[in-house]
Amino acid sequence: MTTPILKVEDLSVKFEDKVRGSVMAVKGISFELYKGKSLAIVGESGSGKSVSSLALMGLLPPTARVEARAMQLSELDLLRLDAKSRRHLCGKRMAMIFQEPMSSLNPLVPVGDQIIETLLIHMGLNKKAAVDRALELIDQVGLPIPRAIYKRYPHELSGGQQQRIMIAMGIACEPDLLIADEPTTALDVTIQKQVIELLLSLQEKYQMSLLFITHDLALVADLADDVAVMYRGEMIETGKTMDVFSQPKQAYTRGLLACRPPLNKRPRRLLTVSDFVDNKVPSVDYTPRVSQTTPDIVLELKSLTKTYEQKKDFFAKPELFHAVDHVDLKVKKGMRLGIVGESGCGKTTLARSIIRLVEPTSGAIIFDGQDITHLSEIELMPIRRRIQYIFQNPYAALNPRMTIGEIVTEPLVIHGLGGSQQERWNAAAEQLESVGLSTAMLQRFPHEFSGGQRQRICIARALMLNPEILVCDECVSALDVSVQAQILNLLQDIQDKRGITFLFISHDLAVVRYFSEEVCVMSKGQIIERGGADEIYAHPQHSFTQRLLNAIPKGIPKGALSAAPSYY
Repeated sequence: MTTPILKVEDLSVKFEDKVRGSVMAVKGISFELYKGKSLAIVGESGSGKSVSSLALMGLLPPTARVEARAMQLSELDLLRLDAKSRRHLCGKRMAMIFQEPMSSLNPLVPVGDQIIETLLIHMGLNKKAAVDRALELIDQVGLPIPRAIYKRYPHELSGGQQQRIMIAMGIACEPDLLIADEPTTALDVTIQKQVIELLLSLQEKYQMSLLFITHDLALVADLADDVAVMYRGEMIETGKTMDVFSQPKQAYTRGLLACRPPLNKRPRRLLTVSDFVDNKVPSVDYTPRVSQTTPDIVLELKSLTKTYEQKKDFFAKPELFHAVDHVDLKVKKGMRLGIVGESGCGKTTLARSIIRLVEPTSGAIIFDGQDITHLSEIELMPIRRRIQYIFQNPYAALNPRMTIGEIVTEPLVIHGLGGSQQERWNAAAEQLESVGLSTAMLQRFPHEFSGGQRQRICIARALMLNPEILVCDECVSALDVSVQAQILNLLQDIQDKRGITFLFISHDLAVVRYFSEEVCVMSKGQIIERGGADEIYAHPQHSFTQRLLNAIPKGIPKGALSAAPSYY
């Protein structure tokens, strides 16, 4: 096919702001996408990837000024479409899977009804046929008990399950062009692999074109025919996937390739994009870190269980669902313990039960020799000073109406620590500097920061009380690979200085293997395997662990493996 299904020439997007002036978010990018092919646009947060896709969909705010020599979907000029024509187009011929599922799903409507909405509007199906198709889509994206999921509201699903609902909505009408904006960021490796295979099979079956936006080059290798690399609003490198991976021309591209933690080695520090952009790539140090682990047991879980009631349909008798199922766990002081598993396996429920954000159904939580399972809120106050939590979503974890200074000093205010207001402010400034942020940021609000900066603020807040245990719940899963490397280096430095015990929860096995000394593998609410990180990854005993490891994206096309540059 010689005519591209999507043609973009010299696309620029400028945001007009009366206070701060105009900001050029996208600077004259051009690309083509052919029927049945896939193009991956990669780059860090703020590089202009998502803005470009939203320009195609016509979803930018009124303050955005979009200019291009050409922006066409087949015979349609996307620049000249009126609102009615665009409504007929979007969802049917051109669909988008959005990055942030909780912001994109209506919290007041069951997810099944949200899926059938587009089927009723664009496909002309009756209600029964639309429901049947929605159930089929829910099953296709790997969600269990489709009829039960259909009736749930977004808040009743995990982040990974919400993202799969978004994918089901995107592919519902089998569009000619599917724009996927970070569609697998919140998914574990097995579901990620399943979703990628689903997208590829739909692509082959319907000759659907795929515009895939991501920061994860390892994922691109398994998916895309072509790659375009964006940096600060510009498209700095394009080409066939194998060529870009084996012979990256730009320093920025080489940096993106180097940011991912290697699975077969454990460097003392991860390389970052800035190392390459500044042309200051250090030699990789493999000196083992001195373990902070002592023989003392700081945290012990005894047969910890959390059970929920759920109904498969309205008239059915409630069934018990064991989110955490009789978990026994001992954590030594100073240990970095990783907990991995699929979305919905109970990792987050276990973590929140430890700090009593979720009340366990049965079992015991022993912290520093004291049973804290049934302590009152007042009795828990001194315990919570010693166990702090870094939440998964840095966008939802910060109060948008509070300044960063107020957010970071709030733990001191709640616990009556830190002395005067000025002394607390000074402590907050010192803590911000310890996580690589400027003290000038204390007066700013959360919306003025990138995702990586917000996560650093969350870490600074968690460290204000000098905790003994830090629970990191998917604290790097939503971050660009470059920012992720910076945060992992930061957490390593924090442990070297303070000897904090880490419970590091993630679905990213490469990250867990790099950061953790020991790893627990969870499945269906239970810990099914535990051992040293290197041993688990080299010789997994349980079939589920083997399946998890086999699902990790290899990160390099087969044909480019021998020619790929080695950074570790």
